[in-house]
Amino acid sequence: MRTVRGITALVVGALLGVGLTAAPAQAAVTDARTRANTLTAMKGEAFAHAKYLAYGAEAARNGHDGIADLFRTTGATELTEHFTEEAALIGFVGSEEANLNDSINGEWHEATVVYPGYAQQARRDRCPRAARLFQELAGDEARHAARFRLARYAITHPGSGVGIPVGEAVPPVPVTAGRPVCSGATRDNLEATVRGEAFAYAKYTLYARHARDGGQPRLARLWDNTASQELGEHFAEAATLAGLVRGDADNLRDAIDGEVYEAGTMYPAFSRQAASVGEDEAADLFAEIAHDEAGHASAFLLALVDLQVGGGGDRAARQG
Repeated sequence: MRTVRGITALVVGALLGVGLTAAPAQAAVTDARTRANTLTAMKGEAFAHAKYLAYGAEAARNGHDGIADLFRTTGATELTEHFTEEAALIGFVGSEEANLNDSINGEWHEATVVYPGYAQQARRDRCPRAARLFQELAGDEARHAARFRLARYAITHPGSGVGIPVGEAVPPVPVTAGRPVCSGATRDNLEATVRGEAFAYAKYTLYARHARDGGQPRLARLWDNTASQELGEHFAEAATLAGLVRGDADNLRDAIDGEVYEAGTMYPAFSRQAASVGEDEAADLFAEIAHDEAGHASAFLLALVDLQVGGGGDRAARQG
C-alpha cells in the first residue's frame, strides 16, 4: 500500500482523527463486528473500482484523457490495494473447494432467487428492458453455477477423468451515459445489481490468483472468464439501465462525495471500532486507507476545478 508522506499526511491525519501507521501483516481478524466492517469496506472498494473504470471510459470518449487516467489509476488502487488487503485481513480466500462452494452458492442464489424476483418486479414496474436483462442474468448465473459445480467435482475426484471447465471470454460492452430507464423498486434493484456484480468480479479475481498460485491454471481461467462477464457484461448493462454514468463533471462530483465519506466518516469509524476491541492490524489498515481516500478526493477535486476552468482536468489529474 502507498504510504502517505509529508506535511499533507499529518494535516489529513489530524483532521480525520486517525494515526498514520504501517500497513498490516496478513492475519485473520476474529472480532465479528470488525470482520463485518471489513466486508462492508470490500464491497465499497469493489464498487468504486468498477464505477471508476466506467467513469474513466466516459472521460476518454469525451477527450478528457487526464481525467480518464485518474479514474483508471484510482480504480486500480481500490481493487489491487484496498480490496485485496482487506480480503487478506479477514482470510477471505479459502481453499479451492471452499472458494468454489462460495461461488456456487452465490451464483445459484442469483439465478434462482435474486434475478427472477427482480425480473418480476421490473414487469410490475413496466420496465421491460430491465425485465429482459434480469432474465438474461439469471440464465448466465445458472450456467456459471453449473461450471463451478463441475470444477468442484473435478478437483475433489481427481481420478474421475472429469476436466475443469474454463468457460469462455465474453467481449465487454460499453456503459452508456444517461438517466435511469426505470423508477421505483426496479431502479433500486438495478443499483443493487451493479454493486453485486462488481463484488463478484473483485472476489473472483482473488480466487483466480489463488488458483494460479496453487498450480490450477484451468480453474484460474474459469474464475477469470466468469469475472470478466460479471464486470464487462452484467455490470455494464445494469449500469446503463441504472443511469450510473453521467457527464464528467457529475462523475467527478460523485467520486468526491464517495471518497470524502470514506476518508472522513466510514474508515475512521471502522478504525476506532477495531482499535476498541484490540484488532490493531485492522485499525491500522483502515486508518491508512482513510488517508488514501482523502488523497483521492483531493485529486478528483483538483480535476473538477481544472475541468470547470477549461483545462480539461489534465493538469490536476497529472498532479494527482
